[in-house]
Amino acid sequence: MSLNQSLNKILIIDFGSQFTQLIARRIREFGVFSEIISHKKIKNKNINNTVKGIILSGGPLNVYELKKYSFDKKIIQRGIPILGICFGHQILSKINGGKVKQSKNREFGLANIFKKKDSLLTKNFFKGKRSIKVWMSHADEVSKLPKNFTVIASSVNSKFAIVENKSKNFYGVQFHPEVTHTENGRTIIRNFIFLVCKIKKNWSAKNQKIKLINEVKNQVGNNKVICALSGGVDSSVVAQLLNKAIGKKLYCIFVNTGLLRKNEEKQVISTFKKKLKINLIYVNAEKEFLRKLKNISDPEKKRKIIGNLFIKIFERYAKKIKNVKFLAQGTLYPDLIESKSVTGSETSKIKSHHNVGGLPKKMKLNLVEPLKLLFKDEVRKLGLELNLSKEI
Repeated sequence: MSLNQSLNKILIIDFGSQFTQLIARRIREFGVFSEIISHKKIKNKNINNTVKGIILSGGPLNVYELKKYSFDKKIIQRGIPILGICFGHQILSKINGGKVKQSKNREFGLANIFKKKDSLLTKNFFKGKRSIKVWMSHADEVSKLPKNFTVIASSVNSKFAIVENKSKNFYGVQFHPEVTHTENGRTIIRNFIFLVCKIKKNWSAKNQKIKLINEVKNQVGNNKVICALSGGVDSSVVAQLLNKAIGKKLYCIFVNTGLLRKNEEKQVISTFKKKLKINLIYVNAEKEFLRKLKNISDPEKKRKIIGNLFIKIFERYAKKIKNVKFLAQGTLYPDLIESKSVTGSETSKIKSHHNVGGLPKKMKLNLVEPLKLLFKDEVRKLGLELNLSKEI
C-alpha cells in the first residue's frame, strides 16, 4: 500500500493558485500528510475515508465562467470539513446557493480584517486584537452569503472576509492564510487541521523513512535497481534509501560531467563507495562533455546537450549490469505538480522537468521514485534521518 493511500490526510483541490504548494507544505510542517490534486481530476468517487478535510485553493479563474473549471458538487455533500481559500471561498459559497460578482474595488495586497464573531477557525488568530493584517488577491467577491452561513470577519472592501457554516464544517476565507504576509495566518490552517478536522499528527521524517523503505522493498522484491547518482541532495537521499532497503541489489552510476563542484567526485566516491559500501560505478566523462559544449553559449542548448549525453553514457554503463528491472529517480512532489498544468493555461504550468518523462523509451525499465510525494525540505530531513552527512 502506498503512502498516499494509507495515511489520513488533508486533500487540497487545486484551481491553479501560485500558492497551492505552500498550503501543502504548511500542513506538512504541522506534522500532517497533505496531497494536491487538480480540480479537473478529482471526482467524488475517488475520495476515500483517509480524507479528513478538504481545502479548495485560490486560482486565476472566475466562478461565473463555468466552462473554465470543473468541480464535482457531490464532494461537498460528504460531510467532510471544507476550507475555501480566495477562489475556493467563492466556489464554496456559490455551490451552496450564495452569489459571487466582480468587486467594485479589486483588492491586491495587505488589508485589515475586523473580527465580528468567534469561531473555531479563528481561535487565537486575532490575538486579542480587533483587527489583523491579511494578504488579499482577488477581483471577485461573494456578494450574498448562502443560507446558514455567518460572517466571522470583514474588511472595508470585503464584507465576507471569513465566513462559516458551523453545522456543516464549511469555512471560507477571502485572503491567503498560507503566505507569510498574512499576520498569524498559520493559525487558521492549524485550527482547520486540528480543531475542525480533528486529524492527528502522522507525518515526520522518521515515519517517512520506515514507510518508504518498506514500499521500496515491496515494489522491487529481489530485482536489481540502477540509480543515477549526481552527488546532489535528491539522488543522494534516493541512493541511501535504496541502500537501506535492498543493499547489494542497488547499482549506482556516477557520471562526472566535468561540471561538478570542486572535488565533488572525491566526496561522492568517499561517501557512497568507501563509507556506505554501495555498488558504485564511477564514469569520468569530463572530456566528452566539455568537447560537446565547446563554443556553445545558449543555456537551453547546453542543457539539452548535457541531458542527451548524460542519458547516452548512463545507458552505455547500465547495459553492463545484467538483469536490471528498475531505475531509481529522485523525482520530487513539485516536479510532478509543476510538469502538469492545472488550469490548462500556460501560466499555471511553471516548468517541464527533466525527471518527469525523461527516461529513454528503449531502456524499458520500471521507475522507482520513492521521493515523489516529498518537498525539498522534507528530503533534506529524510537524508539526515538516513544518517547522511549535513554537507550532502
